[in-house]
Amino acid sequence: MNDQTEASDGEALDAYSRVVTGVADELLPHVASVRIQGSHGGARNESVGSAVVFTDDGYLITNAHVAGSGSRGVAAFADGAETEFDVVGVDQLSDLAVARTRGPVVGPARFGEADGLRVGQLVVAVGSPLGLDGSVTAGVVSGLGRSLPTRSGRATRLVEDVIQTDAALNPGNSGGALADARGHVVGINTAVAGIGLGLAVPINTTTRRIIGTLMRDGRVRRAYLGLVSTPVPLPASLAERTGQRQSLRIVQIVPGSPADRAGLKAGDLVLSAGRSPVADAQSLQRLLFDEAIGEPLPLTVLRNGAMVDVIAVPSELEPA
Repeated sequence: MNDQTEASDGEALDAYSRVVTGVADELLPHVASVRIQGSHGGARNESVGSAVVFTDDGYLITNAHVAGSGSRGVAAFADGAETEFDVVGVDQLSDLAVARTRGPVVGPARFGEADGLRVGQLVVAVGSPLGLDGSVTAGVVSGLGRSLPTRSGRATRLVEDVIQTDAALNPGNSGGALADARGHVVGINTAVAGIGLGLAVPINTTTRRIIGTLMRDGRVRRAYLGLVSTPVPLPASLAERTGQRQSLRIVQIVPGSPADRAGLKAGDLVLSAGRSPVADAQSLQRLLFDEAIGEPLPLTVLRNGAMVDVIAVPSELEPA
């Protein structure tokens, strides 16, 4: 293709299209279609989804629900290359899993930081929906700080702080990349929330810690409270008095959970945990790793206009 043709093609693309095609060019080589073999109730099964290359030495990130109970699988890349991989760690609470390829792969995608996302910002999803490898869709961040209740057997899992997008997601997109306009991966697509709504696990300080622990130990010991929350602004008078603008509103308490036993209630506004301000789900999540298990966790909540102090004792989230 000569320079004149390239210039003509560039002029034919509007600004939106140039961003999306640029992200697609950047990410497609680093996102694989995956097939993972597992078993359930003695019967063999295969799950399909997507995965993103995370390191130079072949670590992949996908969803826990894609990995399921499987221990190995095959990754197929956009250039036609295929490689076998082993699942090395799964964390149901974050819906993240890590695998490692047995052969060489293309270098890692560039990973960004989800904490700087804003509602209305352009994002691009790359994955293999419905078995259609290398598919690209685009949309905007339509919500932040969402919670995704999940269930495994009798255990309830609460995936916190997920990104909501209207970029089209379908079965098979799970485990694929959600990227910003620079082509940096800011989320791992995890679920279809409804018509026109998809959800992605954010890439941030908390999830990077989870991924690192899965790579090292194969599992994450998690402290568990058992509440679903959403970030909300504080009433103006309280924000002025405390200097804190955001809090977490509890929208659901899991019956019998540590939060339930501590007396926390739906509708409470969580202002602080561990004597540190709580402004989003990540503020609470970063306190709930192995060192918090069985240790008293002081929380201050606003309930019916009054400050209430409670002590919760997180339990260990048992593997499903």
